[in-house]
Amino acid sequence: MDEDGLPLMGSGIDLTKVPAIQQKRTVAFLNQFVVHTVQFLNRFSTVCEEKLADLSLRIQQIETTLNILDAKLSSIPGLEDVTFEVSPVSVTSTTNESHSEATSERSQQNSLQDSGPQESEVAAENILTVAKDPRYARYLKMVQVVK
Repeated sequence: MDEDGLPLMGSGIDLTKVPAIQQKRTVAFLNQFVVHTVQFLNRFSTVCEEKLADLSLRIQQIETTLNILDAKLSSIPGLEDVTFEVSPVSVTSTTNESHSEATSERSQQNSLQDSGPQESEVAAENILTVAKDPRYARYLKMVQVVK
């Protein structure tokens, strides 16, 4: 026996004399576990769904704000001549056409980085105006429909 009074080798109980486990009680415990687990999973999925809905609503609000900002920027008369250089980090869009356009822009950027001394000439050719940028084409079309 160890210090707690328990035998070291086996339990010392004759298992043939021990009564059987009550099956109804075992089934009740198992059912209770399943019910509580299902309730937890249902609550968890509901909370996750609500959070995703809130996030989706927030994204829609941001997109609406971006459209309004684009409309305000396009209404400025001197802004058509403003150019910008395509940054190495481009935001990919969820639409397929935007994804393919972003991929082509990245390949253009990679060719710009590899060109070395000719970079200034190539950069001058690849400078896009805001009105001609393919990422903003969809928003500019929306603004034109509204006008």
